[in-house]
Amino acid sequence: MADWRERIEANPEVMFGKPVITGTRIPVEHILRKLAANMNFEAIRRDYPALTLEDIQAALAYACDVLSSEEIVLMGTAG
Repeated sequence: MADWRERIEANPEVMFGKPVITGTRIPVEHILRKLAANMNFEAIRRDYPALTLEDIQAALAYACDVLSSEEIVLMGTAG
């Protein structure tokens, strides 16, 4: 898979700066929610014919990269 940076952009003038598939107004979050709801790649592509399989894979790769760099601060538990 090519680098997701070739397929995903965040532009403040498009969808309030949320990451979208380049050249569309389809947010990465929307694709991820459809995948989480058990929608398969082909069903997503039927709903959004402008998307390619590589676009959907890029959305997943983007999410992995964002989560891998997220810092989690654990707070003590009460008790």
